[in-house]
Amino acid sequence: MRSLLICAALSATLLPAWAQSPKLKVEDAWVRATVSQQRSTGAFMQLTADKPLKLVAVSSPLTPMVEIHEMKMVDDGVMKMRAVDAVPLPAGQLVELKPGGYHVMLMGLKAPLKVGEDVPLTLTVEDAAGTRSQIEVKARGRAGLPHAMK
Repeated sequence: MRSLLICAALSATLLPAWAQSPKLKVEDAWVRATVSQQRSTGAFMQLTADKPLKLVAVSSPLTPMVEIHEMKMVDDGVMKMRAVDAVPLPAGQLVELKPGGYHVMLMGLKAPLKVGEDVPLTLTVEDAAGTRSQIEVKARGRAGLPHAMK
């Protein structure tokens, strides 16, 4: 009986923390496959958060450097790519990381990424209180032309 009470007490203290952790739905996660000498590529996916979050970091064991980037049209009709600190994820709204927009850059790849290969990614999200959580994702290697060539 005493063990049952201890378990119930522990459950009551742990449950609220679990129940408050953010839920992030990740769909269609993929990376562009590379050729033998290519040391960087993009990763793309669709994200839907259950409450307002920010995507603040991404990491992968396949490369020492991963950054979140944004491509956008600037003056004179020129597309520019730049690193960003975060991508807002409004509650219940689909946010696409896609060629020509927000995306993840994997740089300094240790080996080429092949079509069909699963690429492990760890997404770090932050809620309004500044609490960070990590979500493990497997992105599938796909062939694809750079956005500008489509």
